[in-house]
Amino acid sequence: MTNAAFHLGQGHLTAGLALKMAQGSLPFTLTPESREKVLSSAARVAKIVANGEVVYGVNTGFGPLCTTTISKEETRILQQNILKSHSVGVGPSIAPELGKLMLILKVHSLAKGFSGIRLETLERLIWHVDNDCIPVVPSQGSVGASGDLAPLSHLCLPLIGLGKVRYQGKEMTTAALFQKTGLRPLALGPKEGLALINGTQFIAAHAVKTLERLHNILEQADVIGAMMIEGLQGSVRPFYAALHALRPYKGSVHVAQRIHNLLQGSEIMEDHINCERVQDPYSLRCIPQVHGASRNAWLHLKELLEVELNAVTDNPVILENGDPISGGNFHGQPLAMALDYACLAASEMGNISDRRIYLALEGNSPGVPKLLMEDTGINSGYMILQYTTAALASENKGLCFPASADSIPTSLGQEDHVSMGSIGGRKALRVIGNVEKILAVELLTAAQAFEFRKPLKSGAFLEEVHRQIRKRVAFAEKDRVFAEDIEKGIAMVREQTLLKAIASVERARGLSLGTQFSETFRL
Repeated sequence: MTNAAFHLGQGHLTAGLALKMAQGSLPFTLTPESREKVLSSAARVAKIVANGEVVYGVNTGFGPLCTTTISKEETRILQQNILKSHSVGVGPSIAPELGKLMLILKVHSLAKGFSGIRLETLERLIWHVDNDCIPVVPSQGSVGASGDLAPLSHLCLPLIGLGKVRYQGKEMTTAALFQKTGLRPLALGPKEGLALINGTQFIAAHAVKTLERLHNILEQADVIGAMMIEGLQGSVRPFYAALHALRPYKGSVHVAQRIHNLLQGSEIMEDHINCERVQDPYSLRCIPQVHGASRNAWLHLKELLEVELNAVTDNPVILENGDPISGGNFHGQPLAMALDYACLAASEMGNISDRRIYLALEGNSPGVPKLLMEDTGINSGYMILQYTTAALASENKGLCFPASADSIPTSLGQEDHVSMGSIGGRKALRVIGNVEKILAVELLTAAQAFEFRKPLKSGAFLEEVHRQIRKRVAFAEKDRVFAEDIEKGIAMVREQTLLKAIASVERARGLSLGTQFSETFRL
């Protein structure tokens, strides 16, 4: 059964749908209604030029040159020049998937029919998506205010025969692409250049990937944390529903229910139900509160991003009555602040994970040796792995300074407040990458601690998770090159090995980790 095609410009876009389109698993189409809206908007722009109406960006200069009127004959040259002059990006190129997401998000926004773009230009952008021909976009240079001017300029340079693309596994100039495919450069019409480069698609594409990757670490951190609770003989009581009903944040309730379900049916839990310990350290006991707070931040980003994905963010916009309005829908502040919040939320997941790793090494849990190894002295055990997580957690703290707290005026003061949301998006993904590595180390240490509980068994979920881990990483009886184990752990986190193990148990045994807020926290 194939997925019904998504209607660009009309359908309600979500991060999950955008990712499916970028990955090629969801087809998309431009409906007759969208085509008609695009044609109507382009006709209105043509009329403005023909009548000599003065409209910003159609027949005026840009930014501080907005008072400079451009002749009818020069309006097309103006649109070509804006792509050239604004292509000032520097630094490493963004990942092709991010570039493809930018194209999809740009097309969806333009197809709403408020931008004055021509159908021919829109269809060329769609060609790039359909043929997986992704423009090369530098990662640095956007201040996230008049939209993402520099990245979007590089994204759209191939339309006029300039720039570079990745096509059929190779990076090439657009000139080489045209020679290979027979395509010809487009001659942009009035306002088209401005419509192409005004917008928040660089920020939004990074937010889509942030939402996806943050969701992955949130889902797996609960599982890894639950395994650590078992390994260190933590209590199940802090995860009782009655407790969290007294402070019912959605994130906390969701995490508590997941942890409780993961620990259900555990012989390990039953074995120490009447032990003398009164309470666990915060890194175990407060998992719902800490993981839950990060879940709430994720949900905030999801809700704001959904608005942004379905918004018109270029300038000026051509209203349905034909009235052109120059406003500020391109300003990245709404997502910039949310991305900074998500960055902090990700960092905290690494922070508490590092604390659980340290806790596991202390040797204060009955039956679990110091440094998670019996024969220490000649062996250092897992001691130095925590150095790595401490370094990563510290690096993340430095990256948590909010990009949106800064603003440097640009465009000779015309753009006197900017969002820096593009920096926030790149930073969030960097922090999440570090947290994936921290969780990989916790995965290894939790699995090692878990082993010392044998012959007692945990519940079905964690037993299967542990079994899958042991397929790739053996129990450590003595020192070895742990970097190799860490790399395998990182791969498991990124490949969602633990979540696949959970799903296999759900299918085989009819069990579920579902909670009352499962749909809310679905990507």
